[in-house]
Amino acid sequence: MNTRIRYAGLGLLALTGLYTGGWAYFSPKGWYANFPGFGLSWLPPLGPYNEHLAKDTGAMFLALAVLTAVTLRQVRNERLVRTTGAVWLVFDVLHLGYHVQHLDMYGTRDQVLNVVTLAALLLVSALLVMPVPPVRRDAIRPVRGGGAGLVRGGGAR
Repeated sequence: MNTRIRYAGLGLLALTGLYTGGWAYFSPKGWYANFPGFGLSWLPPLGPYNEHLAKDTGAMFLALAVLTAVTLRQVRNERLVRTTGAVWLVFDVLHLGYHVQHLDMYGTRDQVLNVVTLAALLLVSALLVMPVPPVRRDAIRPVRGGGAGLVRGGGAR
């Protein structure tokens, strides 16, 4: 996976953590009543408002955002990127698993949006866990003729 894909995936996850976490922690009643926003409201059908649960959810998402932001600054650190992806993946698998079992309380549009949104986050997390293919040794070779540079691929010899 190239660096741009890592940046995009980590950026999306960091924004998700900041958006959801900041809203849930700093405005738990507003988050509960209006999440995910955009005129939709997915939480009230799941049960009564609980400030403790809302703020804990916000704190957890903010913690994920911090981990992801640190990883964004070290995007070439294979172990850190894969660990961050794995942490998100555990959450995303369990989160999607719960919601797939409780879709009956929503209309068709909200059922589809729930599954698509949560599955997309799961796929982004899974991408980050995948190892980077090793660089082929024959893909980079020294330049002949006294030059100090490197030539990629099968250029002229």
